[in-house]
Amino acid sequence: MILETVIWTVDPVAFSLGPVEVRWYGILLATGFFLSYLTLQQIFKVENITQKLLDKLAIWTVVWTIVGLRLGHFLFYEPEQFVTAPLEIILPFHNGQFVGYQGLASHGAVIAIVAYLVYAARKYKMNMLWLIDRFALAIPIAAAFVRCGNLMNHEIVGSITTVPWAFNFTQGGFGIAGTFRHPAQLYEAFVYLMLYIGFVIYYFKFAKGRVYAGFATGTLLTVIFTARFFIEFFKEVQVAKENGMLLDIGQLLSIPFVLVGIVLLVYALKKKYIPQYVVPKEIEEKMK
Repeated sequence: MILETVIWTVDPVAFSLGPVEVRWYGILLATGFFLSYLTLQQIFKVENITQKLLDKLAIWTVVWTIVGLRLGHFLFYEPEQFVTAPLEIILPFHNGQFVGYQGLASHGAVIAIVAYLVYAARKYKMNMLWLIDRFALAIPIAAAFVRCGNLMNHEIVGSITTVPWAFNFTQGGFGIAGTFRHPAQLYEAFVYLMLYIGFVIYYFKFAKGRVYAGFATGTLLTVIFTARFFIEFFKEVQVAKENGMLLDIGQLLSIPFVLVGIVLLVYALKKKYIPQYVVPKEIEEKMK
């Protein structure tokens, strides 16, 4: 019996500027990026790393995150779009109508972020795990806000349920009267927020720059994608071809990320290597 359900009638559009719609998803995505940046700013201060270097890293990380989110969706969920409608992957239009960038995949974002940070580590002569670990500490808050954006967009909805906290999503094609679903977006957002709080307490209260190489990244991958794997059981399928699959695409993609996370955790706890980073003089000169 449903006791306290939520009729979710929120308009995904926050406001319009002429023909351009500004959606809550975009606002929350930008907010998540900003909070991650502020976290990294404090981390770099603790470790005496120049602000200008952080700014360069942050700008390109945001760019590659967005690219990875978009390309990852079509690569993993709708690869046929690369042949049938390649321009819709790049442009926010469908059949001539502005629809925004609907269709983003977190797995693609993670791959893009790691690829860029590996490149940046070589460019700025950093220990690769030192750099990725610092970004791993800040990423969960952005991930939490992204899932809240999905909630505002009436997307990535949960499966039909009778739990007391079920949501009736009135838009996005799921608003059938009396149909209540798991707020799966909030399940994920809660896990990511708790991980972020744990990371902040761990780093600023205990580690203070002394982080075992691979520990933060291993924890991030293990926690986020383990949660993603199990929460997928409470979600509606993302694309029709997932119907009838024992494990959906999101779960299959999560497995290798969890395995990599576990390997990094074992490495970190076994080696107990704490890398440090001092900006090389030639790079510091370029930052001026």
